[in-house]
Amino acid sequence: MDGDRVEIDGGIMEGGGQILRVSTALSCLLGLPLRVRRIRAGRSQPGLRPQHLSGLEMVRDLCDGKLNGGEIGSTEITFTPGKIKGGTHVADTKTAGSVCLLMQVAMPCVLFAASPSELHLKGGTNAEMAPQIDYTVMVFKPIVEKFNFTFNCDIKKRGYYPQGGGEVVVRMSPVKELSPINLTERGTVTKIYGRAFVAGALPIKLAKDMSSAAVRCIRKEIRDLYINIQPIREPDDQAVGTGSGIIIVAETSTGCLLAGSSLGKRGKNSDKVGIEAAEMLLKSLKHGGTVDDSLQDQLIIFMALAKGVSRVKSGPITLHTQTAIHFAEQLTKAKFTVTKSEDEDPSNDTYIIECQGVGMINPNL
Repeated sequence: MDGDRVEIDGGIMEGGGQILRVSTALSCLLGLPLRVRRIRAGRSQPGLRPQHLSGLEMVRDLCDGKLNGGEIGSTEITFTPGKIKGGTHVADTKTAGSVCLLMQVAMPCVLFAASPSELHLKGGTNAEMAPQIDYTVMVFKPIVEKFNFTFNCDIKKRGYYPQGGGEVVVRMSPVKELSPINLTERGTVTKIYGRAFVAGALPIKLAKDMSSAAVRCIRKEIRDLYINIQPIREPDDQAVGTGSGIIIVAETSTGCLLAGSSLGKRGKNSDKVGIEAAEMLLKSLKHGGTVDDSLQDQLIIFMALAKGVSRVKSGPITLHTQTAIHFAEQLTKAKFTVTKSEDEDPSNDTYIIECQGVGMINPNL
């Protein structure tokens, strides 16, 4: 510690932008000055990329904080947070950097703001190495709202690699505190649905091919369930650039949502895109957990902030989740335990992530 500045090593464990997002959000919420070194040391292009920088700048503006070292390529920043305020804030990656990752860093902060917030997030809506915006709306939103808050996510424009250009507006009101969640009962799969989309210069046939291939793949494992994956051509006035992809969601009798998704790219067969998403979903359904790999790590910060004990049953713990737990524990007094689940079915590789949250109280309400 430098005075009372918390020192974060951005190169350990997962070694990517997630360390920056979790630490900055918690620094902002807890009023802890922060220094992050070796930013994204584990990546082929280390240091801040445009999406990380625009996320940091948004959090700085959200709380009237001070940010040093905020340049593209910078491997060290210091951040001194101020008081979190609501209002309208804009973050623009000016690239295809993911708007969903911008949302990840800002959302926990604005929950504890003084007044409602409106976040204008610009960049890629369906980007590699990040949740697609459809995942955020169809899976992340209904589950994270179990912590007892709500938000509205309005997709104004979709934007794809390489130019981005998408825009999403997130509106949310602050809360006094977060409730813990208990997601330990999977139940049975009751329906499977999704969307296969094309935009720009691509024909709707590709969306239909992705959808059909995905349905065929799922049918091999799950025979008796109606599967509805809609092929969609994004309206030209609501999409920038050319892109394609698919997301498939399985809903269970206890309200769990698990998904598989994949993006098309030049030279990649559309059947393969559909099959990739279907296989990803089937893999999540096999382990018997209540959340998929993409949701697992996104819940950690909310579990840490909630009041009381949260419990989530998951498949094998991802490195992203281990990393989120490590930094949540380092910065808050939350205590996590991960135990192998005593499952009826011994072939299930499931774990219980339990957290005694810190019960963060919004001082503004």
